[in-house]
Amino acid sequence: VQLQASGGGLVQPGGSLRLSCIASGTISRINVMGWYRQAPGKQREMVAYMRINNITHYERSVEGRFTISRDNARNSVYLQMDSLKPDDTAVYFCTADVQTVPGGSNVRSWGQGTQVTVSS
Repeated sequence: VQLQASGGGLVQPGGSLRLSCIASGTISRINVMGWYRQAPGKQREMVAYMRINNITHYERSVEGRFTISRDNARNSVYLQMDSLKPDDTAVYFCTADVQTVPGGSNVRSWGQGTQVTVSS
């Protein structure tokens, strides 16, 4: 399974960006799709994830500013990021917990990362 992320860039504080990620390959079901980020010198952290039943979870610092969504028909996940702050600067990675056969075990795949820079 391959994940292709896009949508990063440079934005001023208070601005918005929308990240997109599409999964391809042998996919029976994607149970969880989400986003992580890694800032320079820091550990990778979970930003948001969405289960196939639409239950979402957000890291506390992005609650109310970021919105995760999925298009299951397109095996895609999106992250709408509003009111961006300099502390949101990081490389953002999409993830997918995929079953390649019905009833099989979940395997996590990672995208290549897309840079988000928030700066004036």
